[in-house]
Amino acid sequence: MEIKGSTNIVGLIGHPVEHSFSPPMHNAAFKALEMDYVYTAFDVNPNDLKNAIAGARSLNIKGFNVTIPHKIEVMEYLNEIDEVASLIGAVNTIDFKDLKGYNTDGIGALKAIDEVTNIKNKNVVIAGAGGASRAISFYLAKYGTDKLTILNRNVDKAQKLADDVLSSALIDDVSSDDIRNMDLDDADILINTTPVGMHPNVDDTPIASGELMHEDLVVFDAVYNPNETGLLKEAIKAGAKPVYGIKMLLYQGAESFEIWTGKKAPIDVMEDALRTTLGF
Repeated sequence: MEIKGSTNIVGLIGHPVEHSFSPPMHNAAFKALEMDYVYTAFDVNPNDLKNAIAGARSLNIKGFNVTIPHKIEVMEYLNEIDEVASLIGAVNTIDFKDLKGYNTDGIGALKAIDEVTNIKNKNVVIAGAGGASRAISFYLAKYGTDKLTILNRNVDKAQKLADDVLSSALIDDVSSDDIRNMDLDDADILINTTPVGMHPNVDDTPIASGELMHEDLVVFDAVYNPNETGLLKEAIKAGAKPVYGIKMLLYQGAESFEIWTGKKAPIDVMEDALRTTLGF
């Protein structure tokens, strides 16, 4: 990759960022399309976030992805927030053309699931009530899920998210419950947004047994390392349809790419780069 004075810079800000898989994915896309862009990661201490945004504008940086711990606080330093990102209350993508914030996590998850089934008019159960769950829940509501049940060990946190989604007037039926009491009999889609099953605890699952699943269930795990999590192994045993977390990582990145460049992302190239980096 040749970096010149004309090279456009995009990147990731977070703390820490050294284990990010985004640089190889985006740089492979730029190379494939012969675009004069480079993607790099910037470790930004929370105390320096305001200066980092101002400095990026001064340096004519074109866009940022935003990861923990900056997704909420960074909103204070933007001129505009996309409608759904505002509902979610967090930003993971900044376009410096108009200093506008977006959240592509939810749409990334929906596009991953859409490879297997459409979410419209489906009964969805989502495990977890953190940032990823919040992003996905609002997009599920926006794009026509019939019923959404949010499960979390902290039931109050689940109920708060359920109330926020319901108050947005985007969905007809939202409920919450304890994740330990997961009932999947009537569910069409199960989504795990908890870190349970993430490397190195690869055999852990957020549910007691795969026997709770059924053959018509679609199971999406946002965890992407390992590729086939304990939850997805149980889903495959039960005859359910698995959706892999790497797909969400891929599609949220592709959405950011298109926001910054206005060009269609080369999905196959980006996926190949991710799989190579992750060793899948």
